[in-house]
Amino acid sequence: MIAVQEVKPGMPVVCSENGQFAVVDHMQGQDSIKLRKDDSGHHHYIPLKWVTTVDDKVHIDRPGEEAMKEWKTAEQMGQKLN
Repeated sequence: MIAVQEVKPGMPVVCSENGQFAVVDHMQGQDSIKLRKDDSGHHHYIPLKWVTTVDDKVHIDRPGEEAMKEWKTAEQMGQKLN
């Protein structure tokens, strides 16, 4: 199990194909990672349970394309949009 404090703002998020597809904005509570805004200007969220390891990067258990289909938006997380 990955400890919440291991995930730090600014860390690259790397998919199972070893490609970076996002950057950590910050932890959202104890079980979600808020990602920095993408090119469309939106934040997305991924569950901490997807994380397999943390070193200088956050590694997740699925390909980037699959992760982007399954990540949540701020609206889905019940957050106000800025």
